[in-house]
Amino acid sequence: MEGMWIHRDIKPENLLVGAQGELKIADFGWSVHSFNRRRTPEMVESVKHDADVDIWSLGVLCYEFLYGVPPFEAKEHADTYRR
Repeated sequence: MEGMWIHRDIKPENLLVGAQGELKIADFGWSVHSFNRRRTPEMVESVKHDADVDIWSLGVLCYEFLYGVPPFEAKEHADTYRR
């Protein structure tokens, strides 16, 4: 069984640009290697997740690059979670 890697912390601070302009992902502190498709718990909702969490994070990252702010940010921590 081959398994898969899940980074789980894709954000602007963890992206680096190499000397040739290539994009590199850094900080694998939250990453896991999983032999089954699902991992538990997800960090906010405590539900099972898989590598799709990285795809979702890329969407959030694209939003932040386009608009200059994270899509769910609010003044209060609870409001951010609610969004």
